[in-house]
Amino acid sequence: MSRIAAIGIDVGSTTAKIVAVDENGEFIWSYIEPAHPRVEDQVDRFLKKLKEEMGPIDGIPIVATGYGRNLVHQAVKKVTEITCHALGVFRQLGHGGTLIDIGGQDSKVIVIGPGGQVVDFAMNDKCAAGTGRFLENTAGRLMVKLDEMGELALSAEEEVPISSTCTVFAESEIISMIAHGVAVEPILKGLHRSLVKRVVAMVRSVGLVPPLMLSGGVVKNPAIRKMIEDETGQKVILPKYPQMMGAYGAALIALRMKDRG
Repeated sequence: MSRIAAIGIDVGSTTAKIVAVDENGEFIWSYIEPAHPRVEDQVDRFLKKLKEEMGPIDGIPIVATGYGRNLVHQAVKKVTEITCHALGVFRQLGHGGTLIDIGGQDSKVIVIGPGGQVVDFAMNDKCAAGTGRFLENTAGRLMVKLDEMGELALSAEEEVPISSTCTVFAESEIISMIAHGVAVEPILKGLHRSLVKRVVAMVRSVGLVPPLMLSGGVVKNPAIRKMIEDETGQKVILPKYPQMMGAYGAALIALRMKDRG
């Protein structure tokens, strides 16, 4: 069994993740849970689980990222998620390009240089309409399971456009459609298209540098992937663990610090 050399923790708005790497920076252990309001307690549990499953972790450097990174008191350093996502994806895929990261509460577009450095980025953290929250809210209204939304959207032959760019107004629009007998599948297809168009507008604002890469939990949704390809004309590439890239990048930074020390 590989020995742990560094640890990364990503405390996001909807999920919290932890990744451990070996001395070569290889991904050897990970864990994910829904984000808990008591971040300190959740991180303590994560580290306890890691210790129970992988052995002693005393003296192993920890780097934290994500919304709640400043609450991870065990971390020797706190780093923005943009830097961590870029580094994690670069290490896993081996090249730069344009990365779209769609999370629960925000979305990011990051242009990654040939050495893994952040060249440019755009971020949407003020409006839920370009994030996973947009789909989550409407899944409840349409009585559809979140992990089935993408397949249902792709099954629709018709697509009902969602004109509202605000989650609250879009929900009102959906209620009106349901009242007029519009089927769920075309509504879902329109919802996905609306989210993707907002994200692709961010891509165009920074300039698309191929190849196009995706990370974050939302990109597991097949309709999101397909529509991003349709809207950009680019084939998308996913890392092996798309939801863990922030924590992985944080672990790689922790490993660098250890090597320098």
